[in-house]
Amino acid sequence: MLKHLRILFTLFIVCFVALDSTAYGKSVAVDELATYKNGMVSSQEAIASTVGVDILRKGGNAVDAAVATGFALAVTYPRAGNIGGGGFMLVYVAELKKSVAIDYREMAPKAANRDMFLDADGNVDNRKSRFSALSSGVPGTVAGMVYALETYGTMSLAEVIQPAIDLADKGFVVSNELHSALSRHQRRIGKFESTRAVYYPNNDKPMPVGRLFVQKDLAWVLKQIKARGAKGFYEGPVAKKIALDSQKNDGIITEQDLADYKVMDRAPITGTYRNHQVVSMPPPSSGGIHLVQMLNILEHWDIKESKLNSALTINRMVEVMKRAYSDRSLHLGDPDFHDVPVAQLISKRYAKDLYQKISKKQVTPSDDIRPGVLPKYESDQTTHYSVMDKYGNAVANTYTLNASFGNGRVAEGTGILMNNEMDDFSAKSGVPNMFGLIGGEANSIEAGKRPLSSMTPSLVIKDGKAMMATGSVGGSRIITTTLQAIMNVIDHQMDILSATKAPRFHHQWYPDSLVMENGFNPDVINQLRSMGYTVDAPEKMGHSATPAGRNIGFLQSIVFKDGVFTGTADPRRKESLAIGF
Repeated sequence: MLKHLRILFTLFIVCFVALDSTAYGKSVAVDELATYKNGMVSSQEAIASTVGVDILRKGGNAVDAAVATGFALAVTYPRAGNIGGGGFMLVYVAELKKSVAIDYREMAPKAANRDMFLDADGNVDNRKSRFSALSSGVPGTVAGMVYALETYGTMSLAEVIQPAIDLADKGFVVSNELHSALSRHQRRIGKFESTRAVYYPNNDKPMPVGRLFVQKDLAWVLKQIKARGAKGFYEGPVAKKIALDSQKNDGIITEQDLADYKVMDRAPITGTYRNHQVVSMPPPSSGGIHLVQMLNILEHWDIKESKLNSALTINRMVEVMKRAYSDRSLHLGDPDFHDVPVAQLISKRYAKDLYQKISKKQVTPSDDIRPGVLPKYESDQTTHYSVMDKYGNAVANTYTLNASFGNGRVAEGTGILMNNEMDDFSAKSGVPNMFGLIGGEANSIEAGKRPLSSMTPSLVIKDGKAMMATGSVGGSRIITTTLQAIMNVIDHQMDILSATKAPRFHHQWYPDSLVMENGFNPDVINQLRSMGYTVDAPEKMGHSATPAGRNIGFLQSIVFKDGVFTGTADPRRKESLAIGF
């Protein structure tokens, strides 16, 4: 009898969630474009998107909805949604006509040092830097969310965090995507006892599809935050459990490290592109600087005239990408520790210098490209979501655990998956990290320092109003994915669905390889090879979603134009949801 009641209850929850996810208007999940009048949320997980829209419906602004979505993703999208990681939030405050950048990136613990991941021979030990307890930086997500809400929101923390508490305490139904992700990563993360207890409770098997997933420990942590704000995480019993688990497993995070964590309110990176203002994240993100830097160079060509995804257009864009990633290796790091030459890197003058050095019709080998000489005058494992509201506010938020499910370790007694962001530092100058990115002294490990990131939450402002909120996931490919989304909308005048569906490409200087999704004309691929590119591309026609492993980024974007919101959840990931009312 009890078994039958459980089955009926699970079916009820499934139906409830299915109804709830479309209760606020027609959702936009895959291959759809709909319009809304009052606001919109686009995230990588349907329940979390719905939570955000519910906050908008209650009169909350974009920041209120963004914080609610962020906490909900920590429950429903554990591979990247988090309270054990960190990230960046970009906010356009309509009333002030001002953009702000909130840096809640993880920080290196006080006991961290530049050689902590080197073995006896001086080589980088990737196991230590990626999957040990040492790989975790001090989490910033909770502090960032609370700071954003208190500074730019209108609702109480109790109101916006309650949906996440309910999802953890009462449970939600395991989706195909969550089950699949747990299955794929079981070998790596299932070896930790505390992680198995949460995600593999049935004879060490992943939570099955359709099962009600209850996370009591995580609910307890969220309740501490609700009651005490950020102190509920960074001080007291939660902080004690995180520090104890770290030290028990040879990590170095202490209660003092947690108590000392600080959010940074930074000046955003701002540039112009064809009469649009482009606003993005400053260091320790490399994304904003290089997004603006690349757009500055590309502005010298008529991209619309050279056509979307032609060999000529791709050649121009790739040559620009390589130069930006080359500069990243030398100049980018935590601005609190390294003097980042922001003004020079995003200057129109420097862009013109680089433009004049680019061969317009053939490849420049990466070995022939070095970080530029700057003018002499005065930075799938991540998740992004975008929110826009009827008041004119906009939020682009990207946060992460770094690798999928972070380092795989749940801090015992908390339900919190810990990040492995310490791998984003340069463990040794010139040695690539897990995304193949090369770094140098500016991004070396130091106590209290924030590692360089590719996260690029971005806004486009037109005539003093937020026109577009966008961003992506994808490690080193985030910057180029965001670049292509913005150019598709501005240069090629595409609606946001078409701009998102268009096949994408990526080059990051090293390795010297042009990576391309499905959907490009084989003639274009052959032309690129004849120019001298090493092309990694499936030779298929058509524009269907690419198979697993061939995707370049996952965009979550919203556009406001002519009084209506249009948005899309990237069809490359089926569980995403864009929804409004």
